[in-house]
Amino acid sequence: MRRFLLLYATQKGQAKAIAEEICEKAFAHGFSADLHCISESDKYDLKTETAPLVVVVSTTGTGDPPDTARKFVKAIQDKALPGDFLAHLHYGLLGLGDSEYTYFCNGGKIIDKRLQELGARHFYDTGHADDCVGLELVVEPWVDGLWAALTKHFTSSRGKAERIGALRVALDASQRMDPLKPELLHIESQVELLRLGDPRRRDSEARGQNAVDGGRSGAPVVESESKSSSLTRSEPPLSQAALSIPAAPPEYLHVRLQECPGQEESQASVTSVDPIFQVPISKAVQLTTNDAVKTTLLVELDISKTDFSYQPGDAFNVICPNSDSEVQNLLQRLQLTDRREHCVHLKIKEDTKKKEHLPKLQPRPYSCASSNLSHPGKLRFIFNIVEFLSHTTKEVLRKGVCTGWLAAVVAPVLRPDMRVSRAEGGKAPAPEISISPRTTNFFHLPSDSSAPVIMVGPGTGIAPFIGFLQHREKLQEQHPDGHFGAMWLFFGCRHKDRDYLFREELRRFHQRGVLTHLKVSFSRDAPVGEEEAPVKYVQDNIRLHSEQVARLLLHERGCIYVCGDAKNMAKDVSDTLVEIISKQAGVEKLEALKMLATLKEEKRYLQDIWS
Repeated sequence: MRRFLLLYATQKGQAKAIAEEICEKAFAHGFSADLHCISESDKYDLKTETAPLVVVVSTTGTGDPPDTARKFVKAIQDKALPGDFLAHLHYGLLGLGDSEYTYFCNGGKIIDKRLQELGARHFYDTGHADDCVGLELVVEPWVDGLWAALTKHFTSSRGKAERIGALRVALDASQRMDPLKPELLHIESQVELLRLGDPRRRDSEARGQNAVDGGRSGAPVVESESKSSSLTRSEPPLSQAALSIPAAPPEYLHVRLQECPGQEESQASVTSVDPIFQVPISKAVQLTTNDAVKTTLLVELDISKTDFSYQPGDAFNVICPNSDSEVQNLLQRLQLTDRREHCVHLKIKEDTKKKEHLPKLQPRPYSCASSNLSHPGKLRFIFNIVEFLSHTTKEVLRKGVCTGWLAAVVAPVLRPDMRVSRAEGGKAPAPEISISPRTTNFFHLPSDSSAPVIMVGPGTGIAPFIGFLQHREKLQEQHPDGHFGAMWLFFGCRHKDRDYLFREELRRFHQRGVLTHLKVSFSRDAPVGEEEAPVKYVQDNIRLHSEQVARLLLHERGCIYVCGDAKNMAKDVSDTLVEIISKQAGVEKLEALKMLATLKEEKRYLQDIWS
């Protein structure tokens, strides 16, 4: 049987699922897939690999490869590698992305481009699947065509590589003689342990529940004995609870309850590739009024006793648990309180093609809203408390997994205005949270401080720009004779008197000349008296200043940064920029699109956006 190496780089499980499907289909087509996560570098070696390589790669919202691919990408981007380092390698790559984001399938494109630079060659054309229209439109035909491409490759590849592949297949076959191993591998590749105990150790949740803050919330798929809530059937009102718990698990799932492994093993399941820091909260401030549509909080962390470092524009992960009260409530309803330390094992039955993915509870990324020059040893970030109605027969207002948890954690030290620096002495110790670095390496101020900067950040999208301005202010103080380019900020919110974030700080930056131009729009404030209708959105304000914006970008080598909502704001801003460039440069829309693409390639049009 002909062997090929199959690697996947996943952020939330989709690339892994597709790779596993390829692995399952391989046998029927006469192939053996050697499947690994791309981070498992100890299990494969591209330097000596002779079999063809198949890679499935997803893309994060910022256009980067997944976290699991960081070490791999760093390794292949080593400039010391010769141009023929991977000349022996033949590969096919499937990229996953979403065309609503600017850097569509960029995770796969980065790896694809670098492999070719190192001499690797395609045996199968690259596929780019779009989640916006449906991944399956590209994934299914790409996978169907893979087998013919592999067959052609093996037919034309003779000699040593094929003999080595055959030996490895024989070894794999001998290992499969163990009747327990296929089942174990199947379980490990399809599901992960689902914790019912301490929510800090619950690392995955069942599919079909409410998605919140980019992750999943709620309880696992459960069953119970007739008229007794347990593990085999869920009786009303449990099945009608706010957590959208199904009455019974799908028929293709096998569920059982057993004692959890030791504490060390449980904790290991939630570790990440980055170091995790436990840091105290030194300040928490509500930035919005109580009658604002959304409640926005600022949190300051004390990182002075860690080696955590950052620069304005970076982001970091907050590692959050599920709601302890919801977990406890569920355990009580299931009559499982005395078995809180047990865990639920879910297994896909072997006689089904169904795939149930149970990803770990994902950390939530937040942009840094401070500069270490301005606040040494401190790290600030802001967030909206997400609230939504549960989609069940019982209407219950619930909070986002991470933002709801953060709001509860900071409640004891929360203050209504920025003048209060910290909680009064003599009270309980400051609460702590777990964070890990998430360096973007791209959303930073230009290295040339004389370059003009345009910042677009409505709502909480203003966060990184507060860090930019604090940083620029300190640089100007340190270098009073330096040449610093103009800084424009296009900010937007709903109401001037309710959710104008950092209002006083922005005015101070403007008065001191750090912020050259401050343009603010209020989408829900009505005109006063005979005034004209106010500018509603950031893109409207950009359009009003189209001549200056075009001059900065096209003639003064300025940089534009956009932070915030991807589906609406970022798209509207992009369309507005195309419109402005077309008009001000006197070119057709297609040419304007090319000019905007050039700005992106030159890292002068940068986005930190999310959906």
